[in-house]
Amino acid sequence: MTKIIKDPQYWLMQFDLEATEVDVGRWKTKRWSIANLNLPRTEEECSGEQISLPLELFKDERTDYRFNLSSRDPHLFFIFEVEDDESLKPLKVTASQTNAASFMDGDYLVQSVPMPLPVQAWMEAFIGRHGELLEVRKKKRKGAGRASGN
Repeated sequence: MTKIIKDPQYWLMQFDLEATEVDVGRWKTKRWSIANLNLPRTEEECSGEQISLPLELFKDERTDYRFNLSSRDPHLFFIFEVEDDESLKPLKVTASQTNAASFMDGDYLVQSVPMPLPVQAWMEAFIGRHGELLEVRKKKRKGAGRASGN
């Protein structure tokens, strides 16, 4: 029996990490990139040699997903922790730019890749099932932010 590994809120992403040595001034450093993105649908399609991370969708990030899908080039964001020896520890993959941006400091590396069309369709279906998330703004109280007339 074939086990399906994609469910309505989770899809396994498999990929390879490639390092290229580059010169930055006098120093040599590694520039990392994501290669060979694989979207297995069953356990039999999984590659044991590739890195695996689940892309999980959350209802409270629907506005971010819509923003990403509405852009000219939707992307997936892969977040890695940078180890002391310059190696990378995979942490998560997200479709939310806001979530990815929260990791953009010295201890993390955020890589992005164009979002494959099957993932875009899957996210559209997720938003369709759960509805668009509308941001509700609270009314300011009368006179808020204005200098007093004394």
